[in-house]
Amino acid sequence: MPHAVSRLRDQRLARSEKPFLARGALLVRCPRCRVSVTYCMCAWQPNVSANSAVCLLMYDAEPLKPTNTGWLIADVVPDTFAFSWSRTEVDERILTLLADPQWQPYVVFPGEYVPAQRVVHDVAHAQLKIAAKRPLFVVLDGTWTEARKMYRKSAYLAHLPVLSLQPEAISRYRLRRSTREEHLCTAEVTALCLQLADDHAAAEALEQWFARFSRHYLASRKPPSASEKEALRAGTAL
Repeated sequence: MPHAVSRLRDQRLARSEKPFLARGALLVRCPRCRVSVTYCMCAWQPNVSANSAVCLLMYDAEPLKPTNTGWLIADVVPDTFAFSWSRTEVDERILTLLADPQWQPYVVFPGEYVPAQRVVHDVAHAQLKIAAKRPLFVVLDGTWTEARKMYRKSAYLAHLPVLSLQPEAISRYRLRRSTREEHLCTAEVTALCLQLADDHAAAEALEQWFARFSRHYLASRKPPSASEKEALRAGTAL
């Protein structure tokens, strides 16, 4: 069954008035993993469980971009929800999800842009266990400028705690580069959230899936050496 980001992509395509032409639009891609069919990575699709859930609020064309890493999150985390963000209209399903008592939502956003009283740096494991709640990480999926806009213009997020991450490593994402080196891509951010939630197996699976995606995707841009090509096809290139 297609996951949440795949379904959102189909919905976005259905309402498009013209084709979405991303870089490499002429490349023949695997419809499932979105990389060149020559380097399809579907055979290594992770299969893990997670206590946490992820809510992706995706800016306009994000679901259409073959470089989007929210897709990788939905590949790995079973309870991944994905919605198109709109400044003028609020999807009622988002409000229903955030109000569901089984979840404790955390908006993932840098703490320096948020009032200090809303900022947390960890998942409140003890409190969640007592309340029988599971973490729901609300991830704003877009460029940094778009993410800031989504945060500022989404009043329904204003009452939620903000999880501010403090990553120790510079982003490894080389498919689309942020103007600020310390900014992580959506998959990297979510892997850190899963680690904080003690979903270590899912976090590791997502990190490895992201690393594999990066290698396989970049192979279609720059022809790999013969040895690397063999490693890609054998699944040993990470």
